[in-house]
Amino acid sequence: MSWEILIIAVIAIFVLNYSGRISTNRFVKDNSTYLLKLKESDYDFLVHARFGNDVDPNVLFEKRVRNAFIVIAALLFFFITSLNYVKVLFAVAAGFGMFKLGYLNLKKYYKNHLHIIDSMLPHYLKGLEILIQHYTVPVAIGKSIEDAPDIFKEGLHEMIEKINAGDSSIEPYMEFARKYPVRDSMRMMRLLYRLSLGRQERKQEQLMMFSKTISNLQQKARETRYKTRLDKMEGKTTSMLLATGLGLMVLLIVSVMQMIQM
Repeated sequence: MSWEILIIAVIAIFVLNYSGRISTNRFVKDNSTYLLKLKESDYDFLVHARFGNDVDPNVLFEKRVRNAFIVIAALLFFFITSLNYVKVLFAVAAGFGMFKLGYLNLKKYYKNHLHIIDSMLPHYLKGLEILIQHYTVPVAIGKSIEDAPDIFKEGLHEMIEKINAGDSSIEPYMEFARKYPVRDSMRMMRLLYRLSLGRQERKQEQLMMFSKTISNLQQKARETRYKTRLDKMEGKTTSMLLATGLGLMVLLIVSVMQMIQM
């Protein structure tokens, strides 16, 4: 009986939502100010890292919230004949699990492609270093945007706009680092800020330190890439050895059984 109620509930929710009698999209948009507080701090970055800058993170976040509410509503209908506090908590927990699933999938993608995403910042900074030799830091950043990785372009535009608007504090640099929490982004933005404040006679010395730090980051990225490849090779080798060992065991068992039958 419960399964029939669940099927009817899902159909009813779909029909009411489709006909406009209820609208999960409108509910999410009307309460977006409160619901956005649930959004993870690195969610926008992970969405851009996974899908590029053409995808709006807020749209995907609204879909996550909507799917969570649908799961909660469906489970409440499922338990309607024997509803109690435990089952309500179970429904809410299941909805929260559905809500977190999209974020966890993005984190998994980021972890699997960590060496690629983390290598983007030192690659960009290496090109920026060349421009800083001839221009001030803000001018160099402005000129670097066109050739920067797509994932960073929006943040670079925001940073340079604030600097050009008169914000001479470290905040525009730190906001960029928070928006793109790749490896050592905070440290590199602090170095870049100090470089922008440095006197002309100390510029070469600071630039050498900046260049050395970038080289260390690139070396870390290479080591991570090689380690990832090595782990994959070890995994494939282990799987091959296990398959070979199991095959030999099966052949041995079959041979022993044939000898016993003889």
